[in-house]
Amino acid sequence: VQLQAFGGGLVQTGGSLRLSCEFSARTYNSYVMGWFRQAPGKEREFVCAMAWSGGATSYTDSVKGRFTISRGSAENTVHLQMNSLRPEDTAVYYCAARYGRLLQYTKYYAYWGQGTLVTVSS
Repeated sequence: VQLQAFGGGLVQTGGSLRLSCEFSARTYNSYVMGWFRQAPGKEREFVCAMAWSGGATSYTDSVKGRFTISRGSAENTVHLQMNSLRPEDTAVYYCAARYGRLLQYTKYYAYWGQGTLVTVSS
């Protein structure tokens, strides 16, 4: 499985940004796609995830109601729509994938894309 994330940039507080992740796999149905982020000096943390089959989603509390993970129109794309951005959302965002159940822990994701930097100015 290969993943590539893109769409980061600089945005003002309250603004919006959409990240995208393209991934390749033999089959997609048994995978969970996740977004994680890592702020300077902090550990990588779970943001949200979606089961490719069935579409079940999970979000960390700090982004609920602001961020939305969704499948793209292309078969191999997942998006992260980020609204009402705050300075504390500033981080490098990573897309990741795992085979099996939807889990929130970084260590259970075997496949990672390169990060894309999101900077929210105050």
